[in-house]
Amino acid sequence: MAQNVRRFRCDPDAVFRILGDGWLYPGWVVGASRMRAVDDAWPGPEARLHHSVGVWPALIDDSTSCVTWDPPRRMELRARSWPIGEAHVRIDVKPHADGSLVRIRENPVSGPAKYLPSMLVDVLLRMRNAETLHRLAYLAEGIGPSGSDPTAHRESGAVSS
Repeated sequence: MAQNVRRFRCDPDAVFRILGDGWLYPGWVVGASRMRAVDDAWPGPEARLHHSVGVWPALIDDSTSCVTWDPPRRMELRARSWPIGEAHVRIDVKPHADGSLVRIRENPVSGPAKYLPSMLVDVLLRMRNAETLHRLAYLAEGIGPSGSDPTAHRESGAVSS
């Protein structure tokens, strides 16, 4: 099982505001390229995110479902990306000093990745999930304690000609 840990400069609630917004999934998950739909019940148990994986024009439509939603402590997902396979992903968040400690664990449960040497799969998943946590930190730290929208941008008000 591949595991990564990263300290975030935000509280656990900020992390879970990002995790709870299914439309932000491709913003922090490496490999997810676009969202097609988010179940109304997201992030409730068995609710699904309908996303695409890959690069246009070679996109694969698939889904990820929520197994456990326990903010501000834990989220578990069943991530699908066929023909690569499926994985169980667990994200644990704990308060830490001036922010949070976020741990992601990923384990292939079906498909070709399950049958590759575990050392190789772990190395590849750790590399990918290091970037995944990096992206999640950017979004969660950007939202901060105020609950501002991480997708918004500021306009200076200045007009150039």
